[in-house]
Amino acid sequence: MTFTHLAEPIPITEQNWPEGTIPLVTTRTMTFMHENYIRECIEGILMQKTTFPVQVLIHDDASTDATADIMREYERKYPKLVQCFYQKENTYKKPNRRELMKDYHDATAGKYIAICEGDDYWTDPLKLQKQAEFLEA
Repeated sequence: MTFTHLAEPIPITEQNWPEGTIPLVTTRTMTFMHENYIRECIEGILMQKTTFPVQVLIHDDASTDATADIMREYERKYPKLVQCFYQKENTYKKPNRRELMKDYHDATAGKYIAICEGDDYWTDPLKLQKQAEFLEA
């Protein structure tokens, strides 16, 4: 389902798009053992203000610290926005890594992809809005 842009950018956490709306942007986060950083990473994504729908995907590569627990907190708080994928076994050096992460990759629905690794974060709440406007122009 296509969408009509909102009049002004609002936080993606406050947006309410009809079921089946295709996002313009998908954010993708890969994380492993980032318990000290993942919260700031996710907050930087969730503070984004846009006029379009955004899909938030996060993939944990079998962390043994609290990374997955923190992801679950956000997944519970924003069930319509944050979608998480949890590996049971680390895929980093596996030759079939792409196949093992197929669900994560296949979930990407946006026209554009914005990557923010689990130990990184965004500080500009209009980052996605500015980039999408540029790309659409």
